[in-house]
Amino acid sequence: MQFKLESTDPKSKARAGVITTDHGTIETPIFMPVGTVASVKGVHQSELKNEINPDIILGNTYHLYLRPQTDILEKAGGLHKFMNWDRNILTDSGGYQVYSLSGRRKINEEGVKFKSHIDGSMHFFTPENVMEIQRSIGADIIMAFDECTPYPCDYNYAKSSMHMTHRWLKRCIEHLGKVPPKYGYEQTLFPIVQGSTYKDLRKQSAEFIASVEAEGNAIGGLSVGEPAEEMYAMTDVVCQILPEDKPRYLMGVGTPINILENIALGVDMFDCVMPTRNARNGMLFTAHGTINIKNKKWESDFSPIDEMGITFVDTLYSKAYLRHLFASKELLGKQIASIHNLGFYLWLVREARKHIKAGDFADWKDKMVKQMSNRL
Repeated sequence: MQFKLESTDPKSKARAGVITTDHGTIETPIFMPVGTVASVKGVHQSELKNEINPDIILGNTYHLYLRPQTDILEKAGGLHKFMNWDRNILTDSGGYQVYSLSGRRKINEEGVKFKSHIDGSMHFFTPENVMEIQRSIGADIIMAFDECTPYPCDYNYAKSSMHMTHRWLKRCIEHLGKVPPKYGYEQTLFPIVQGSTYKDLRKQSAEFIASVEAEGNAIGGLSVGEPAEEMYAMTDVVCQILPEDKPRYLMGVGTPINILENIALGVDMFDCVMPTRNARNGMLFTAHGTINIKNKKWESDFSPIDEMGITFVDTLYSKAYLRHLFASKELLGKQIASIHNLGFYLWLVREARKHIKAGDFADWKDKMVKQMSNRL
């Protein structure tokens, strides 16, 4: 993997760059649609490619390991071929899912024993076998195995967890060198900065991660319930330490406003289930604010879903029609809303890139944050 930094914004730390892998280029800043179980929920691959058009999507090691399981993925020739996706894929190591299974897992130095949410069967993740699983999945960018701490988190627990994540990283790197890629292309490992919302721990973790000299770095353990101001403060601390010539990935973030604010702090890559999850509940993101399409006020509004026409659904259907689909519990409503929201997120980061390159990102960002705060 290669990363070229193209532009920086004069009034912020925002960056525009290009990541190149064996599956093509990724223009940054980038938002990665979440395809947890080899599917971006509710969206056909043709719509994903032709309308939303991301350079990269995300899959999840925990979920893919449990279903369809790695032997099926290996028989298919890897996740790209299994889901008919010829662009880049990043896989989360499963650390966040382990965090979310708080009542179904036990963590120790060796790894994590957990109970499947599907059938209750017991499994064990270690840094070593998570590397092997991600080799079998075959993503272009893979994550080191880490522990994602909750919020709020006791200082001593956050410190102990951070150091264990660092020790696990060493094991990931050592084992990855023993297990070659399976499908004829390279895979790049990103380590993950932890440390909860403690500035000194985040600083220590970022320094340790930077010392590993990986090709890219991730920031984990945020967007887990902490106030946005604390998220931004931790991101700022970390981005001042992580190397400028490597991409920075903020995991699981977030709202459109979160994304713009973190771009301003120097983050390059994002993912979040919010655009599709909120879409399925009738919430639409637009440049002028959020819309709850279930509200009665849209019942006779025959204007386009979004006058900007970011994707084909925006001008093809009216707000009144989309509201009708939700009221009728038609699956098409969730699909249309998902396409719109994903299209908006990709539009947003691409506009951010344009303004970074033009040198006026900071002013544009402030205007957009104000607009997107509205409830329409």
